[in-house]
Order: sequence, then C-alpha cells, then structure tokens
Amino acid sequence: MTDGEDSRPVFGRVALIGLGLIASSMGHAMKAQGLAGEIVGHAQSEASRAAALEIGFVDRVAATAAEAVAGADLVVLAVPVGAMGAVAAEIAPHLAQGATVTDVGSVKQAVIEAVAPHLPAGVHFVPSHPLAGTEQSGPRSGFATLFVNRWWLLCPAEDAAPEAVARLRRLYEGMGANVDTMEPAHHDLVLAVVSHTPHLIAYTMVGVADHLRRVSQQEVIKYSASGFRDFTRIAASDPVMWRDVFLTNKEATLDILGRFTEELFMLQRAIRMGDGQQLHDYFSRTRAIRRGIIEAGQDTAAPDFGRSKPAT
Repeated sequence: MTDGEDSRPVFGRVALIGLGLIASSMGHAMKAQGLAGEIVGHAQSEASRAAALEIGFVDRVAATAAEAVAGADLVVLAVPVGAMGAVAAEIAPHLAQGATVTDVGSVKQAVIEAVAPHLPAGVHFVPSHPLAGTEQSGPRSGFATLFVNRWWLLCPAEDAAPEAVARLRRLYEGMGANVDTMEPAHHDLVLAVVSHTPHLIAYTMVGVADHLRRVSQQEVIKYSASGFRDFTRIAASDPVMWRDVFLTNKEATLDILGRFTEELFMLQRAIRMGDGQQLHDYFSRTRAIRRGIIEAGQDTAAPDFGRSKPAT
C-alpha cells in the first residue's frame, strides 16, 4: 500500500468489465498489493470468465456486466473503445450511488462522449488510460508488474469530485504507476504521436513486406533484423482495439500522419539528392529522443530494445 497510515483496501469491491491484458494485470496487481477487498470480473466469452477464475486474478465472475457492477464502488471499463457506450448503457441502472466508473481506453474524447450521457447522477466518471501494454491479449496475458514505473493518465472533467480522482490516483500509484492528469483533447493528440501513428506505421510496413513479391515471405521471416522484427511485434496487437482507436481518434491521427508524410518526403529528397549532411543532422536530432526515453526510465539502453534473451 502506498498510504502507510491506512492499510485498508482502496476499494471494497472492484468490477472489471472485460478481462484482457489490462484488466487481468490490474487484477493481479490489486491482489498482490491488497488494493481491493473483492474483485468481480465479466467478459462476454465464457472461456475468458473461466480462465480468469482459474488464474485467480478475480474472486468471482458474473455472466453479465450488469450483474458484475452490482455493489461495486469501482467499475473499470476494459472493453474496446467502440463498445464503451453499449456497456455503459447496460450497467447504468445497476451502478451504486457514489461509485466511480473509469475506463482504460487509448482514446478519451470519444469514450467520454459515449459513456458520460448514460451514467446517473451520484456516480463519478473519471476517464483514465494506462500507458502500458504488450502485444499479447486475453486473460492469460496479464501480470502484476505491468504498470510499474509506467504512466497512467487521468482525464477528469472540470467538475469531477476531487475525492474520486484522488482515490483512483491512490489505486494506480498502489499498482506502481506514475499518475498524471491531462485534458482529454490533448491526451488524444499526445497518444496520436506516441502510440497511435507508430502502430499504424508498423501495420503498414508489415503490409508492405507482405505485398512486395520480390522478397519472399520466407526471407522476410528468416532475415528479420531488429527493425522489422519489432514492427511485427507492434503489428501483432489486438486488431479490434486498434480498429476502434483509429476510428475514434481520427482527427488527431490524420493530423500526425500528415506531418509524418511531410517528413518522409523531406527524407526522400535528401536521399535522392545525396544530401548526407541533412540526413546526418536529422538522425542526430531524432536520436536525442531515444536518449530522453532512456533517461526518463521508460526503457533501457540494453541491446535488443531492452528485452531479455530467451532462457537457454
């Protein structure tokens, strides 16, 4: 617990709606740190519900989202962004007065517009987004340390109850996360730069390799160096989640893609003209971003992108 003066759980009952990577990692972390009195889970898939119980990051599962949220003082919407509105409509009549509802979606403005109108008075809505993840998905992909030293952004409305925001902050910090607040529109622009557009570029590069018939698929797989290999890692992410991200953060993503295209044209011209100095200067400037990420503790300077080698 982060609060040494109070060892009680931050929330008495937490309902996890959706049982994928983020929700399962939250369950593991809350169990490990004693942050929740009881964790109730729901997923549409019976297999996912059974797996969650077997693994043990929930105390019990519910067949419906409405049943899962009954009596919960925290409800976490961990479903694809495109499904948030329908889930909010389903659970709204069953939410306890004084409960807090949050989400873990990668887009904030669209989630707020989809969820907030359904929530009754007396329920606190504090949108949030953990900047943590892997390319894995499903209830078996989670682990308790996913959020350690990673940022978790809160995007509360101006009239949000300070005590609800503070309580959620305490939960996330208890999981090991660094917590910050951000205005929703700015969040969506920042994420378009640091996450959404890089994912789209990764999908595109893997697609280019697939369509380039002069290079066989066997060669692409056999000779993948670190650059292409890591593109494929990113492109292995959940397709439903990323479809919804791009459809709901359209404006910011298109803005950043336009800027990316301008930079790409500039580099094409430098290569065509043999302008080595411009290329060197450009790569030197962008290299500094990588150093900044390492200095901020968000990755390591170790070879192979900081990933440990397989056990021998």
